[in-house]
Amino acid sequence: QVQLVESGGGLVQAGGSLRLSCAASRRTFNRYGMGWFRQAPGKEREFVAATWGSGDTAYADSVKGRFTISGDNAKNTVYLQMSSLKPEDTAVYYCAAKVGYYSFYPNNYDYWGQGTQVTVSS
Repeated sequence: QVQLVESGGGLVQAGGSLRLSCAASRRTFNRYGMGWFRQAPGKEREFVAATWGSGDTAYADSVKGRFTISGDNAKNTVYLQMSSLKPEDTAVYYCAAKVGYYSFYPNNYDYWGQGTQVTVSS
């Protein structure tokens, strides 16, 4: 079992930045693929970014060059640094973990956080 707790969401103006954190209850490095997903009202949950081990990352095309996923293994925490935010980034952001390598598909993840709201005003 892995418990995940997200934090760092909030309200920001377009062009601004936020950093989301996902604290895990146990070590995830080289054990769990870690992903960030988001879900806007009326839309399906979509992949944002993922990481495995040290430096293996992937991003959705819509956030590439603006978002950065990283991890602090000593703190069992994964971060999502979001810059140049746009109104279309508004959503609830979820952290997720799956045994083994990461996946682009939410159904492949075993554990989820409660989500944190990100709202970008124009």
